[in-house]
Amino acid sequence: MAARPYTQDASFAHPWQAEILNKPPLIAPARQYVYPQAVEEVERGALQILLWSQPGVAPVLATFALGFADPALPHGVWTCPNPKQMCAIAGGYAYIVETDRPEEWMQIPYRPVISVHALAEQRLLLFAGFHAIWALGTEGQAWETARLSWEGLRITEIQGQELHGFGWNLATDADVPFTVDLATGHHTGGASPRQ
Repeated sequence: MAARPYTQDASFAHPWQAEILNKPPLIAPARQYVYPQAVEEVERGALQILLWSQPGVAPVLATFALGFADPALPHGVWTCPNPKQMCAIAGGYAYIVETDRPEEWMQIPYRPVISVHALAEQRLLLFAGFHAIWALGTEGQAWETARLSWEGLRITEIQGQELHGFGWNLATDADVPFTVDLATGHHTGGASPRQ
């Protein structure tokens, strides 16, 4: 079976190094972590990474459970606004790991994340789901938008402190434009069942 295509995004400065593995290593490092712990699907299609928190330090083996097999969903490794954090996404399931303390981690609440956007100037890593956008900053979650769409959204442009996109409106079967303030996560426009 061919290896799944993946992304490696290094938009933010970071001291760590990650190597995405196509198969488990013959000799595994002493320290191994599975995210989330004790899940059955971790063996099939899991994203496996050798992670060095800094040069000269022994690597850890990090295994991330696959969310969905859809190749259109994000899959790979992203740097984060906090240089000690790494984002690993396996089939739309997004995990944030403290590289110097890999036992400390969190999972982005969207299952799946449908797109990821690294905004170096704003120091944000954005995760778009089907209905809203969640932002990671240097200190953790920066903000989350309210619902922008009934089902499915598209980010079309980022200009300065504004993000522009479209959300689908069930009542009119049309895409409705929205604008998100990247400093606060507040939005204008869009469509959702509550509007």
